[in-house]
Amino acid sequence: MDIADKLRAEVARRRTFAIISHPDAGKTTLTEKLLLHGGAIHLAGAVKARGAQRHVTSDWMELERQRGISVTSSVLQFEHGGRKINLLDTPGHQDFSEDTYRTLAAADAAVMLIDSAKGVEAQTRKLFTVCRRRHIPIFTFVNKMDRLGREPFDNLHEVEEVLGIRTCPITWPLGQGPEFKGVVELFDEHWQRRPAPPQIPAHVREEIELLEHAGDPFDHQRILQGELSPAFFGSAMTEVGVDEFLAAFVRLAPAPGPRLRVDGSAVRPEEPAFSGFVFKIQANMDPAHRDRLAFLRVCSGQFRRGMDARLPRQATGDKPLRLAMPHEIFGGSRSVIEEAWPGDVIGLFDTGALRIGDTLCEGPAFEFAELPRFSPEIFARARAQDALKRKQFEKGLEQLSQEGAIQIFHARGGGMRDPILGAVGALQLEVLQYRLLHEYGAPILLERLPYQVARWVSGDGFDPARFEQEVDALCVEDRDQNPIALFKSEWNLNYATGRHPAWSWSPTAPVAPMSKRR
Repeated sequence: MDIADKLRAEVARRRTFAIISHPDAGKTTLTEKLLLHGGAIHLAGAVKARGAQRHVTSDWMELERQRGISVTSSVLQFEHGGRKINLLDTPGHQDFSEDTYRTLAAADAAVMLIDSAKGVEAQTRKLFTVCRRRHIPIFTFVNKMDRLGREPFDNLHEVEEVLGIRTCPITWPLGQGPEFKGVVELFDEHWQRRPAPPQIPAHVREEIELLEHAGDPFDHQRILQGELSPAFFGSAMTEVGVDEFLAAFVRLAPAPGPRLRVDGSAVRPEEPAFSGFVFKIQANMDPAHRDRLAFLRVCSGQFRRGMDARLPRQATGDKPLRLAMPHEIFGGSRSVIEEAWPGDVIGLFDTGALRIGDTLCEGPAFEFAELPRFSPEIFARARAQDALKRKQFEKGLEQLSQEGAIQIFHARGGGMRDPILGAVGALQLEVLQYRLLHEYGAPILLERLPYQVARWVSGDGFDPARFEQEVDALCVEDRDQNPIALFKSEWNLNYATGRHPAWSWSPTAPVAPMSKRR
């Protein structure tokens, strides 16, 4: 088999997806059970680990294990049914939505997990909107059927009404709560409807017949276009319905597809030249070595250990980047690999050269479309608690901001003196304090600021100093020296936009090629 045939074969067997949900819908438990059923681990962990209980694979950070929550994205890879599965586990906690937004940019499909008792919740809506913007297929898994909750039809109806996407059940539950006996598979291997099994209860038979006559027909093309969501039922905790979901998912989910460049053209995965983009940077995954790992999604060609790649953000005279120690990542552990293919996510040791959104490629330099930076909602001024730890304080803040854990803003011309930190939620600041202390030995003092809304401002005649006097706002600069205005309320923002309707007020950072950035 020549390299072109090998490339096509490897692309065809890749499936890369993320799981999205509201907190406590059971996402990390489902992740563990998928790994267990996929043969990647031999003993599933308990999410709210206590005492001698085993910790979950995806929650590798010490703080996650103490709290029983996911606060950072992790990557988990396993084989199932001849397919190579790349599972991107994302934080469910609403305070970490920006990390999830970036991770979704590296996924080809999303599994939307819904609690059968609570239905579609706020965080699910936010993440669903990001998926719809990218037109990626969305699979629905209604979890916790072993507990009493809403009727299956009610949950599906809410998905259709609230999220605006039609559903097509692939499995159907046999009861719920204490009466939950398993699931019925509604389609055969050719995606033709199966007759209802004769031994099932009469009311379940009636529900399946109603689905057949009134539900949306199966249409794989609509699924791939993100217009129809295959729906599954089950219980991740009791492992019922997980096998049926996994078997159908690997057959229905798309292989890696083309990726857009900044200039609007598409890069197909079968193209021979390697390319990929960095969607996450994680510092200190190994506390003993204080390392930085860049998570790279391979988009085209074959990645080879030790290859040279271009970083378009660098000046053209700079030498290529040697990718010497690529790792396959599995939660907090990793192993060196020799090659990777489109759809794979690999870890690259980073000495500080890489940033989120960077493109790495062979051949002529180009850049993939930018990953958005969203405006924070909580702000605090940071100070080093110990003046002798100033160097560690600045290094820690710089590295954690490059990870995307927080955003750093500076007073105009003020540099790193008492920087202002921006976060989507309060828990992010708590995690920042914890990590600066435990990973960098730099305790910090945080002074919460009264601002709640931020907008990147641009327009003729915008003068930050005069604007601050005119409107109750604080004008600072982001890492690329773009002006951003902080407001105490939506009312203040509306007042400012009313006075200056010609100016641009963006909730996301200005998009510019990485090569134009600092």
